[in-house]
Amino acid sequence: MRRAASGNDYRRLAKARLPHFLFEYIDGGSYDEVTLRRNVADLQAVALRQRVLRDVSQIDLGARLFGQDWAMPVGLGPIGLAGMNARRGEVQAARAAARAHVPFALSTVSACSLDEVAAGTDRPFWFQLYVARDRGFIAELIAKAKAARCGALLLTVDMPVAGSRYRDLRSGLAGAPGWAGGLRRFCQTLARPRWAWDVGVRGRPHALGNIAPLLGPNSGLEDFFGWIRGNFDATISWEDLDWLRGRWDGPLIVKGILDPEDAREAAERGVDGIIVSNHGGRQLDGVLSTARALPPIAEAVGDRLTVLADGGVRSGLDVVRMMALGAKGVLLGRAWAYALAGGGQAGVAHLLKLIEAEMRVAMALTGCLRVEDIGPQAIAEIGEARAGG
Repeated sequence: MRRAASGNDYRRLAKARLPHFLFEYIDGGSYDEVTLRRNVADLQAVALRQRVLRDVSQIDLGARLFGQDWAMPVGLGPIGLAGMNARRGEVQAARAAARAHVPFALSTVSACSLDEVAAGTDRPFWFQLYVARDRGFIAELIAKAKAARCGALLLTVDMPVAGSRYRDLRSGLAGAPGWAGGLRRFCQTLARPRWAWDVGVRGRPHALGNIAPLLGPNSGLEDFFGWIRGNFDATISWEDLDWLRGRWDGPLIVKGILDPEDAREAAERGVDGIIVSNHGGRQLDGVLSTARALPPIAEAVGDRLTVLADGGVRSGLDVVRMMALGAKGVLLGRAWAYALAGGGQAGVAHLLKLIEAEMRVAMALTGCLRVEDIGPQAIAEIGEARAGG
């Protein structure tokens, strides 16, 4: 595998190896992608406070999240269809996370099922849940997550309806049903023969994992996007947390919080954690970046629950920035999807090593010996957004 010198290099590898429609699905956001750009720009605008003569010979990245010790406060967040980026991709990513001893979160709309990922790794992983109208099916999915010994349930709440992602329309992934869409994707696949053979042929079956029972046999991408548009439950409310608690007794984490009032509500409802997130800029375009939303949310909930964050994180330096803004842990999104596409399991493992090395340097130069030491005192300045237009 060609090694990437930095996490950003994997984006270039992914673009070169994936069919155009799959790369655009990973890389794109909603509408004009303002929030997508803000996530990166606002996080990079956070200037850290360099300290010297602090004896930083012993840096400890260890973190405890939701009752379990991890090698560092970094995990692989849930990404839909990630298993199409490499052959049986979610299994490869879960194995890389397990060997690095960091959390891995499997998406409801993964290519590989809960059972397949559980069979493919020897460590428990987290499961991300979308609530569909068919509550019986959701109850069965939660039962499968319990049977797979999943360590936490991540309830995504910022997608009662799907955002409009224009790149997917232009690439032919969505909005071009039947033979026309299939032909466009087929031609793009032919342009990537390595992917076509390794994933398209050797990676079968492509059954869309956990929701395959709802789609039926011989389903394709049109069926998947049809299910997304027609089956998410727009009636979901805070009261549904009680319904979930009746079926799940492990850590419950609410993903998609952007407002302090919602964060306080989550704390009052007794959830174990929240993930400050705007869905990677893939839902409501124009909202705050995670870097901007995080500090007031962390202040609003204090120690009543565990605050995680995602959005715009591309390096270990970004992880330290996000933790200085108030997060206790950080989930990678596009960064690990690019690495999976660019190098499979080895690519994800290499990315995690890069993240670890970059965190060690950033912690040493800010005088933080432990992850618990990273806080607002590590920030020199929070700059203004540079990419809003």
